[in-house]
Amino acid sequence: MQGKVRGGLIALMSVIWLSGLSLAASGAPTEFIRQTTDSIFRVFGEPHLQGAAQREERLARLQYIANTAFDWEEIARRALAMHWHERTPQERQEFAELFREAVQGMYLQRLEAAAHERLREKPAIRYVGEQVDGQRAMVRTAVVTTRRREVPMDYRLRHADGQWRVYDIVIMGVSLVNNYRIQFQRIITQSSYEELVRQLKARQLGAVFEPPQTSR
Repeated sequence: MQGKVRGGLIALMSVIWLSGLSLAASGAPTEFIRQTTDSIFRVFGEPHLQGAAQREERLARLQYIANTAFDWEEIARRALAMHWHERTPQERQEFAELFREAVQGMYLQRLEAAAHERLREKPAIRYVGEQVDGQRAMVRTAVVTTRRREVPMDYRLRHADGQWRVYDIVIMGVSLVNNYRIQFQRIITQSSYEELVRQLKARQLGAVFEPPQTSR
């Protein structure tokens, strides 16, 4: 299982981190995911955004998307788990910002490069279903590879301030938040919370979650 999780289908992760061009719509969760996913392919298909000269603009757009489409405070709270409650409001704010910057620093540039090459042909995405429970929702999708293999990708969303935002993604049963929670717990247990913050500031956070390896 470990080998599958740390595989190389980076194009799938681009769907995760870039999902947000239509920006946290207030409509149904599935429609939010559908519209924002479709927007990804438009970005990589628009001629005026292509080429090396436009790379910085693409990266800037990706950062804006990630900042808007994802509920970073909720992700940080869940990843830090019980240690979140031990932190002051100022420490929580600092941690959420450091976590966001570290994750984006790890993924955005390589996702931009990989997605630019691999999303020229739009992969088939099947919308399997939606479950809404008050302010929480789960949107189940499956990415269909060129060999017709379906890779399950589930989005967990939270509705706050009139809009939906993603706070976790589960690929083939593997949760982004759970992976970070395990890593953070290990660092704090073996060292301290201060060491975790130091690693975040130094951007030494490990790439604990990569897309599952599949056959194209």
